[in-house]
Amino acid sequence: MTQAVQADTSLLQRVEGIARGPLAAIVTDIDLNGHYPLEILRALGEAGALAPHLQRNGADFGLAIQAMATVSRQCGATGFLMWCHMVCGLYLEKAPDSALNTDLLSTHALGHSFGGTALSNPMKALAGIERMALEATPAPGGYRVSGVLPWVSHIAPGQYCGAMARIDGQKGREILFLLRFDGQAALRPCPHFSGMEGTSTWSIRLDEYFLPARDVIAVPAQPLVSVIKAPFILLQAGMAAGIVQGCIDSMLEVEPQLGHVNRFLEDRPDTMQAELDAFTQRALKLARTPGETDPSYLLDVLDARAHGSELALRASQSALLHQGARGYLSTAAPQRRVREAQFVAIVTPAIKHLRLEMARLMTEELPA
Repeated sequence: MTQAVQADTSLLQRVEGIARGPLAAIVTDIDLNGHYPLEILRALGEAGALAPHLQRNGADFGLAIQAMATVSRQCGATGFLMWCHMVCGLYLEKAPDSALNTDLLSTHALGHSFGGTALSNPMKALAGIERMALEATPAPGGYRVSGVLPWVSHIAPGQYCGAMARIDGQKGREILFLLRFDGQAALRPCPHFSGMEGTSTWSIRLDEYFLPARDVIAVPAQPLVSVIKAPFILLQAGMAAGIVQGCIDSMLEVEPQLGHVNRFLEDRPDTMQAELDAFTQRALKLARTPGETDPSYLLDVLDARAHGSELALRASQSALLHQGARGYLSTAAPQRRVREAQFVAIVTPAIKHLRLEMARLMTEELPA
């Protein structure tokens, strides 16, 4: 076994211990009571699980996906928080100021500071699905930013996230920046969701928020967004893979008692496991070249991400059918995973967003 493989195995073993131990003990509190598990994220950061995809650690996106899948197998909400945190790390390492790309990134990677991503709206705006929610106006020493984002996850007072605004409303003139929750930005509670309540999701209102030049990550933003778009999407494969594996666990759990009748159901655990293994291998293969810019690579990433959503939806429904009434209890793992799988299917990029972008890529005309 090579040293790199030993390091990977050791990291995943540490993650497994956290996921099966302290995380599994509070998963219902996270899902139903809205507990925001920063103590788990801190432990994951100190175990090295929040930063294998960063350049300082070899840009190992495959290991990042595997770590996220290990956590998502126990709790999809915590897996989603890992994704938010990892993506924010991608923004920080691209920032020109060392206070962000070195100092803050170091605490962020260890889970000693926390930050998410507010790029759901910009990703949809750039795809023409909705309008850009934030607008920036140049000001001495930086910008003034105003607007409302309806829901942003993994944020809280004293934390931060990556965000994007359009300069003076001009398409093609966007700015990517670090938004700090230091009192200027108003955080407002969101309506109660059917699941994922422990993700610390808030509505953000900015009124002339002063953005200092040191917190600007990229301007114009679109060239950088085009580079991080595939990794942004591909990392979400970890959430899907983990939730599907958790569903298979629930199917197998009742096999001794109900296998004689469950054999008449579609999407049996052996079938789902084979499909999951194929999906995971596909995602890990794509993760070897996260910087690839060829349109065919992005098309493969989009298709894999859609495949993960569809697999999660099928697996969660099948797990519920396999368990029957016991899986329909509000605290049952299959019931929770139904909602987690639905979230994977609607979180940006949602299945419809993915299909829209795939259709565009497949119909683009090559230049003469």
